Amino acid sequence: MPRAIKVLVVVLAGMLSASLLAVGVVGGAYLYFGPQLPEPGEIGEAQLNEPLRVYTADDQLIAEFGTERRLPVTFEDIPPRVIHAFLAAEDDRFFEHPGVDYQGLLRAAWNLLLTGEKTQGGSTITMQLARNLFLSRERTYTRKIKEIFLALRIEAALSKNEILEIYLNKIYLGNRAYGVGAAAEVYYDKTLAELSVGEVATLAGLPKAPSHYNPARYPERARSRRDYVLGRMVALDYITRDEYETAESQPVETATRVADSRYEADYVAEMVRQEVVDRFGEDAAYTAGYKVTTTLLSERQRAANRSLRRALLAYDARHEWRGAEAAMPAAEVGDAEAMNDALAGRPDAGGLVPAVVLSVGADNANLYTEPHGEVTVNRGRVAWLNDGDSLASLINRGDIVRLAYTGDDEQTWSLVQIPEVQGALVALDPRDGAIQGLTGGFDFSLSKFNRAVQARRQPGSSFKPFLYAAALDNGFTPASIINDAPVVFDAPGLGRDWRPENYSGRIHGPTRLREALIHSRNLVTIRLLRSVGIDTAIDYISRFGLPVDQMPRDLSLSLGSGTFSPLQMARADAVFANGGFLVEPYFIREIRDGRDETVYQAEPLTACPESCSGADQPFAPRVIPAQTAWLMNSMMQDVIQHGTGRRAAQLGRQDLAGKTGTTNEQRDAWFTGFNADLVAVAWVGFDKLEPLGAGETGGQAALPMWIDFMGSALADQPEHSMARPSGLVSVRIDPESGRLAEGGADGVFEIFREENKPEAGAPGQDGGTEEVEQLF
Repeated sequence: MPRAIKVLVVVLAGMLSASLLAVGVVGGAYLYFGPQLPEPGEIGEAQLNEPLRVYTADDQLIAEFGTERRLPVTFEDIPPRVIHAFLAAEDDRFFEHPGVDYQGLLRAAWNLLLTGEKTQGGSTITMQLARNLFLSRERTYTRKIKEIFLALRIEAALSKNEILEIYLNKIYLGNRAYGVGAAAEVYYDKTLAELSVGEVATLAGLPKAPSHYNPARYPERARSRRDYVLGRMVALDYITRDEYETAESQPVETATRVADSRYEADYVAEMVRQEVVDRFGEDAAYTAGYKVTTTLLSERQRAANRSLRRALLAYDARHEWRGAEAAMPAAEVGDAEAMNDALAGRPDAGGLVPAVVLSVGADNANLYTEPHGEVTVNRGRVAWLNDGDSLASLINRGDIVRLAYTGDDEQTWSLVQIPEVQGALVALDPRDGAIQGLTGGFDFSLSKFNRAVQARRQPGSSFKPFLYAAALDNGFTPASIINDAPVVFDAPGLGRDWRPENYSGRIHGPTRLREALIHSRNLVTIRLLRSVGIDTAIDYISRFGLPVDQMPRDLSLSLGSGTFSPLQMARADAVFANGGFLVEPYFIREIRDGRDETVYQAEPLTACPESCSGADQPFAPRVIPAQTAWLMNSMMQDVIQHGTGRRAAQLGRQDLAGKTGTTNEQRDAWFTGFNADLVAVAWVGFDKLEPLGAGETGGQAALPMWIDFMGSALADQPEHSMARPSGLVSVRIDPESGRLAEGGADGVFEIFREENKPEAGAPGQDGGTEEVEQLF
């Protein structure tokens, strides 16, 4: 045999032996590693660990709960330029190879031989998906072998489009964003379709090292990586040269997503989180992709937050300046890095921005804020200065204080402080109890205690309407006469007699019930409770959903010495607003799971008059007569038009009804009110029950919050009062005696039940005329 042929045979035999050896090695490796890999049926069932998302009723996102932030998208909804960018950055031969790019592996192997370092992995998109779904991130040959076999198995089980869809929804892109949909929101507050070519290229550059190329923290690094991706995209004809040049010339900017203050609803979001955990368990709650639609209306929630914060800041401005939050060394003032470090642990709270004082003059101060740079505060925006005072009497260079953005053209920033006083506001639809706005404090990040739901506070005079309703259903009328005169009763627990007074300290003698409520006369209300009877009153008032065990069985009940949450008070007031029905407040309208199937749908009880009895829906029970509800509407409307709530008349509406509430030593300030469409309750007080201070009544501290909220919530709504039911008549009466006006006597019109209308000469109800009456 010729020598050449012998050599050829040897070479071919060697190659065949090497091939057989390679096949044997691969086959042996597969036999060894194959059982350790997922079965084909498991591959298409990737768990994306979608977080719990909470939305308003009008579909605005208010919260996400989970370790991974995701916004899954289908392949059809991913714009081609997004796909092209990731292919250019990670795997331009994706549609050509079978899951393993042997060219890439050979390049990686050659680089390893030359440098001795594993600087190139040769991983395809499919191999990356295999690692992300089923393997660890350890850099070992064993993991790489598993990755290769698993990639081949994935390619056999799924189409290329399916692989890309899972990959683009699974890939980690930094800032807790998993998948391109979430990353578009996190970095740019946009949808995928809204992203520019440059923004798409920036996101596509992140899988290599999300922390290293984070555009929010390292814009220059991100720009370098973005430009590389743009270069690959133009080289592959995914974009034109003009698109490349335009994108490359733009700076790397982000709008790193934070909670949108317009739809901030952290207290409700926490209520939702607890409910979902209770229903589905903690693990599923945070990973199964539940979407919860609440009953909140986004703009009413925004109004609730804004109104509460304005009211608490206004209260704070009426009281003392407590000084700077902290101070930094004067020598470091002006050093941006040092100032940023000093401000780092003080995030915005309730919209109040932390700032370092740079310099202080008599009439203005310059301050540094991290997000806005240097700003100026003029003395006109400082509440604690008297005439002749200098700003330097309040703040010094290096002080860390808070600023509020006012947004006007002349003086944009105000000096403020985080209030120590707290508050709550809750608003609900009286027809079915849907909570449309709720905030339980100045800022959830400062205190997670939800005062709208969890706090039990004395309602003071805002409780009186429920007692007056009890009286109207027990023989009294709005024209009944009760003596407004001093009373005293034994109070063993106090060690002395209790001598209640009207807030003004004055007495007014015989007073009609309507006038007593309008002006919140305490002495009349005490006598009224005595006449109705404590047990009778408590039994009746419990119809409003106010728990019996939260009401004391003594005459102090008349002045609101029970303890109720703002939500309980709102539910009770809804009975007046809806014509006499007890609804159940609720905050979750619907829950859908990760497969977009409904797993919970609210079925609220609805307030409805008898004419709706044939409708196919559950009805709330009637708990007081429609005539009583209408009379209380009328009397509480007069509170706003002529009484303690008359500041609300500035809203220019005739359909608003309400009641102020102030407790002893001004420890609690309330305003509860409504029209036929909306009930709102505002409360202000200190968590530790400190007095609010002289003059801080419900009308001063809480009513402005209510006015602010209702003015916004009802701005585009027509007036809507409860329709007057049958069985009521208007009669002219003598305002002094409550009796039927006769002859030419001056009189006023009053509304009565037909069976209770006064006859000629009939006296009004009399609660006694003693100068001081002992009540034991």
